[in-house]
Amino acid sequence: MRWVVAVLGVVAVAAGCTSAPAAEAPPSSSAATYPVPPAAVRPDEKVLHLPTTADGDTAFTLLGLTTGMPSLVGSHAEFEAKGQFVRVRLSVVNNGRSSVSFDARKHVLLDEKKTEYPVDTQAMTIKRQPEVLDLGANVRLEYDVYYDLPEDAKPLALRVFGGPTLTDLKDQSSTEIRLSQ
Repeated sequence: MRWVVAVLGVVAVAAGCTSAPAAEAPPSSSAATYPVPPAAVRPDEKVLHLPTTADGDTAFTLLGLTTGMPSLVGSHAEFEAKGQFVRVRLSVVNNGRSSVSFDARKHVLLDEKKTEYPVDTQAMTIKRQPEVLDLGANVRLEYDVYYDLPEDAKPLALRVFGGPTLTDLKDQSSTEIRLSQ
């Protein structure tokens, strides 16, 4: 039995003397992130798991989608849809070095027939969502956009506008983000 202990001791010493490198923790593949607190998903909202998409220096992440809302209630009014209200929750970040005049109500919703719908400005006002604002460098904004679609329409994509750039001073170019993968 002593010889077993002796053999195990020799093996342990030999293992410690090998020239193989010690196991190291693998390098972290992601950059450090801010601990942004999670927000509860609203009961009628579908979480969107879509990659972040850029339009110029502005990055958009679509977070949630709600369809089939017959009406909206705000702090001072209740508002009926002509068809159905559709709400898209999104996050926008200005990755540029200077601020940009950002129109939070310029985005266009497309349905499965490629029909375009502008933001419903009255719904946006009732729900107290932003209009045109100065989006500072490295500033993140999270908000909702509201649309009034026919009851049978199915949202397909959101066309987003990131604000004027040196090559698009009037912010006429856009990026289309599909609402599902």
